[in-house]
Amino acid sequence: MTSLLPDAETSSAHTAAAPGLTPAGATVPPAAGSSSGTGVTDEVTAGVQDVARRAKTASRALATANRGTKDAALHALADALVTHADRIVTANAEDLERGRANGMADGLLDRLALTSDRIGKIADALREVAVLPDPVGEVVRGQTLPNGLRLRQLRVPMGVVGMIYEARPNVTVDAVGLTLKSGNAVILRGGSAASSSNAVIVEVLRGALESQGLPADLVQSVDAYGRAGGVALMQARGLVDVLVPRGGADLIQTVVRESRVPVIETGVGNVHVYVDATADPVMALEILMNAKTQRVGVCNAAETLLVHADAAPGFLPDALQALAGAGVVLHGDDVTRGLAPSGVEVQPATDHDWATEYLALELAVRVVDDLDAAIEHIREWTSGHTEAIVTRDLAASERFVAELDSAAIMVNASTRFTDGGELGLGAEIGISTQKLHARGPMGLAELTTTKWVVQGDGHVRP
Repeated sequence: MTSLLPDAETSSAHTAAAPGLTPAGATVPPAAGSSSGTGVTDEVTAGVQDVARRAKTASRALATANRGTKDAALHALADALVTHADRIVTANAEDLERGRANGMADGLLDRLALTSDRIGKIADALREVAVLPDPVGEVVRGQTLPNGLRLRQLRVPMGVVGMIYEARPNVTVDAVGLTLKSGNAVILRGGSAASSSNAVIVEVLRGALESQGLPADLVQSVDAYGRAGGVALMQARGLVDVLVPRGGADLIQTVVRESRVPVIETGVGNVHVYVDATADPVMALEILMNAKTQRVGVCNAAETLLVHADAAPGFLPDALQALAGAGVVLHGDDVTRGLAPSGVEVQPATDHDWATEYLALELAVRVVDDLDAAIEHIREWTSGHTEAIVTRDLAASERFVAELDSAAIMVNASTRFTDGGELGLGAEIGISTQKLHARGPMGLAELTTTKWVVQGDGHVRP
């Protein structure tokens, strides 16, 4: 099995934590026993399976919990985060210092960073989840058959959700909030880059759950087992019901390819903004700058700008000037470079640029002949996440929506709206780019499955 799970587990903070107790309270045995070449010893497998069994037991406590119980717990989680914000920020500073020492890119450092303000917003997201309808028990469909059988298809929890993710301590909280509201337990594998932050966050959230009379084992971490713990989580079929990877392309594809547990694939964001011939240039520039520069280390940030040839002479010089002024490194085709104003450097673009999710202040720019050429470019290079068109032509927007197959299409709006909170779903657990079960921002409903309830009156099949 290729070992591309979150972060090389070599940090001193991680190594020091391994022999003791995890934040979930699971004792990590010394590395010994057989290994399949993946670093997964018998002891690691047994330890992770014990975590999963305890998670499954804990999830049953939510099977009969009403909405009031879950919403009260969500508010308790939010309050605990705010109360312990100083502890979390202090731990996060350790992660940031380690990241800088390891040469982590600025965009990734921004994604890793927590401040009191960000923690407050993360807590607010939990409170927003509490306001949302509880999906559990929702009747998806129902009918009474001619023979009198009464049928209902109900939403029910998945059970135990595994999360494998990189350098995103906010995901720890999002995952806990969404799995709690949807009636699931969660097992977290957050990687060494955020190990100090995640350890404190998990401890704080477990304590808040216990204060509400709920099992702390609804939230557990296997971080102390290192990458081997992530691999063992991927192999825990029958104990973990679904696995959600969230991070870079290598991580996601490794989990999709190697996991024995069913996976909901989340995708990297090679995101495009297309400025059509009829676009309002002021609107187009505002959308572009927001999509590229508002926050760069996120999967819904724009990575490629396509501009219709008729719009390029009037739009691109100002756009390139604004982007360069915001510190964006530009990569462009020959036409783009020819339209660059004096003093604005545009490096030659290659296929590597069209294929890259920069997660940084970098942007690939191309002038295309028409809408057909824009659609063809996006089809060739997209990761299937989000695309945007800026246009005043209704027919062009309808073609763009119909002919592209990404999880989200924006018309005259920034790509930054591909987000569970922005779309009214509350915090999201990820953005799915697959087509089965869940697609786009994954909120509460996407963390449930269904069961059929059939009620009869002594019915037997003829």
